[in-house]
Amino acid sequence: MKTKDSTTYKIVDWMGFGVGSIATAVDSTDGSVTRIRPLHFDDRHTPEELNEWKVEARGHTFKVGMRSYPSMLSYAYKKRVDSPNRIPYPLRRVDWDPQGERNPQNRGKSGYVRINWDEAAQIVADEIARMKDTYGTTAIFTQADGHGEPKTIGGGHGCMTRLMDIVGPYTQQARQPDSWEGWYWGAKHMWGMEPVGRNANQTNLFKDVSENADTVLLWGCDPETTNEGVAGLLPCRMLNFWNEIGIPLIAIAPDFNYAAAAHADKWFPVLPNTDAALQLGIIHVWLTEGTYDREYIDTHTVGFDWLVSHVMGHEDGIEKTPAWAASKCGIPARRIKALARHWARHNVSICHGEGGSMIRSAYAHEPARLEVCLLAMQALGHPGRNVIHMQSWNLYFMSHLSAVPTSDVVFSFAASFTGHYVNAATMNNFIPQTLVPDAILGNYTEENPLTWYGKVICSLPRQDQYTQYSYPAPGASRIHMIWTDTPCWETCWNGGFKMQDALRSPEIECVVVQHPWFENDVNFGDVILPISTKLEQDDIEQGLMSGSYDVALNALPACEPYGESLSDFEAVMKVAEKMGLADALLTSIWGDCSDAEKINGVPYEKAKRFAYETSGLMYEGASMNPFAAPEEIADAPEPTRRAWVPDYDEFAEDGWLAVPFSNSCEERSAGLYDFWRDPEAHPLMSDTGKIEIYANALAEHWPDDTERKPYPRWIEQGETHPDERLTTPRGEEYPFLMVSNHPHYREHANMDDIPWLREAGGKVIGPDGYGYEPAWINPVDAAKLGIESGDIVRIYNERGGVLGGAVVTNRICEHAVLQDHGARVDTVVAGVGGLDRGGANNLIAPSATTSKNCVGEVTSGFLVNVEKVDVFELAKQYPEAFGRPFDEAYGLIANPHIIEEA
Repeated sequence: MKTKDSTTYKIVDWMGFGVGSIATAVDSTDGSVTRIRPLHFDDRHTPEELNEWKVEARGHTFKVGMRSYPSMLSYAYKKRVDSPNRIPYPLRRVDWDPQGERNPQNRGKSGYVRINWDEAAQIVADEIARMKDTYGTTAIFTQADGHGEPKTIGGGHGCMTRLMDIVGPYTQQARQPDSWEGWYWGAKHMWGMEPVGRNANQTNLFKDVSENADTVLLWGCDPETTNEGVAGLLPCRMLNFWNEIGIPLIAIAPDFNYAAAAHADKWFPVLPNTDAALQLGIIHVWLTEGTYDREYIDTHTVGFDWLVSHVMGHEDGIEKTPAWAASKCGIPARRIKALARHWARHNVSICHGEGGSMIRSAYAHEPARLEVCLLAMQALGHPGRNVIHMQSWNLYFMSHLSAVPTSDVVFSFAASFTGHYVNAATMNNFIPQTLVPDAILGNYTEENPLTWYGKVICSLPRQDQYTQYSYPAPGASRIHMIWTDTPCWETCWNGGFKMQDALRSPEIECVVVQHPWFENDVNFGDVILPISTKLEQDDIEQGLMSGSYDVALNALPACEPYGESLSDFEAVMKVAEKMGLADALLTSIWGDCSDAEKINGVPYEKAKRFAYETSGLMYEGASMNPFAAPEEIADAPEPTRRAWVPDYDEFAEDGWLAVPFSNSCEERSAGLYDFWRDPEAHPLMSDTGKIEIYANALAEHWPDDTERKPYPRWIEQGETHPDERLTTPRGEEYPFLMVSNHPHYREHANMDDIPWLREAGGKVIGPDGYGYEPAWINPVDAAKLGIESGDIVRIYNERGGVLGGAVVTNRICEHAVLQDHGARVDTVVAGVGGLDRGGANNLIAPSATTSKNCVGEVTSGFLVNVEKVDVFELAKQYPEAFGRPFDEAYGLIANPHIIEEA
């Protein structure tokens, strides 16, 4: 049987932002993708040639291997190409007339008519011109960020900003530090750790833990699930190695997640968003039993007495004993004491996979800061006592953010990236992602603006958090047009039902959406532009964040574009042509392109050659700054030609290039070892160079902030979140805490329509044949509610409700319900107080942000109730919503939305 006609090479993961991780070989037969498989480096190289890295510990050897390690998500992605949810051609909402009535109240309800690309591009160009003439260009709001396919020339997220940079000042959505919220708003003020607030000294930490740690705490995360879409299976292999060499792993999370089930020796089922109580209970044991490193505290930290005062109850009269902690977090006092005593006697490291309830809940800055206190009290930086992160390796092209060995070669194809790189220095008109619904629905003016602190760009130093910003910015308009290529706000951020109301506001006169699939916010578009997937595009790609070999790929198309779809940048070029700005747009990226061969207006071959030759690959010593302007990149020094790097033509013919690992990795100090050994010679990035348990800067800037004080503590209630605890009166009406984790069977809001993943366990099939998002409920709670596995339940609070398929299991603690975020929106009733059939639980998350002066997302650890429902009765009540056609394998399909063809 013929298995392939051709093989192309693609980065198939969802890191986005122009860089990726997981290199794959994509086989095609008869013009269709037949399979996606690992890239085998040993097809061309020996381990010696690529300097394969390994770790030898306790009589065992770990080798990175000579292949890439895609996860099931990457393998299944081929089903996304021909999904029935694909948008086949440009569409216009049937009752939206750019020359007449716009009917914003019908967004999300109305069907669509087919239009051609010429008409679609003209409408968008005309709307931009109308906005400019009527309000000024700041009335145009771009949503241009988020995890998605890592494309370079195709751009992915943010191509429209390249055009808007030419048109004039516009308003942009500022991306939150969503994977790092608590660390960004809290820990960053204790130990610096730029850029994102988590431990930035990751060098050789996998080696250090393997050699020296006696225990690893998998705290508030699932390193299996969180990493599978952005780092592949290398983290899984690393955890397996720790199991092999006998390091005990302890999972601390509300759920017995996949990593815990596969790797952990013990599970501490802490209630959602109560990690701070558990941490304080542990600290109390250490203080009262004298089992912490007092000398380290004296020489490496400042402000420790403030923590002691809080723990011992001098501040509020409440001593934070293990018994007190047990009443908050649900873990018996005896287990808290046992964990504290074990930790004090052993070399313990903490392992994170990013995200999780601990980091994305109300007041998430407190457990993030208390984690640093715990580490400091046991001599952070001592061999075996560190905090290791299992993803985001080489983040921002910084090798010290990688816990595994890296290459000496820093390269980037940023010169041909057509998406959006944030230029924080010139970012004046913006709205933090968490505040978008408030900005649209509020009656804000320049005289009475919406205000907040910080540009919320996670790469900025903590000092940016001290600056106040506003919407509308001085001299700017309110927003009246949205142009989005990341249409998943309502299912990815906090308070999604409020966003549905905002998208129907008469203030918003035009919504332009470009996306491959009809899903989530796409249903609110007035004009919809069909986008091709990366498997259909010609590109040059880089995989730098997998922990395996860095790779460069000549990423040729694996199949033809679906329908009339174009790449994101080609779509923007169509609009630029209508505005007479096509040449200016190309010139702003690649210089004069008048003689270049173009496809849909894009000079692909010139762009790939330019990216490769200016990447820093070919010449040793070439300075590579991915945020620099193209002319700066082109002028980078080229002192020494690397003999092992081919020229562009040979690279293009070969299809891929693997970069050897450094020979000097093992010579570097592990983690914070140097700081542990000599804090004066190797200070941290804090103001004092030490761990600031009491942060003077917070006291100076916000002396009256009772929610984020200068030192970490337990917050029962506060101004921003007065009633999101089980112990508050509202907890009687809503007696469950929501756990909304990173999903196992998709990547954020991507891939909810892949049959293989839905069948493997991604959905619970209801009595009506519909695939409902699983909702884990503890047997004790389920019995009280009369719920059995397979029942359909409503998870709700005053903000609305979402449906789910019950999974009664001891893998979730009592008083909590787990439903992963990112399920595809299937709205029954829109807006605040509404109902969603798909289970997109961010719709019912609080609109309130992390705390008063921290505009982070709160998408987990909030109060809900659960009840069993009869879907057939709901179908009688909402016949239109429950009567929408769906495919049992794929879920909802796009075609029914198209009610008329041109």
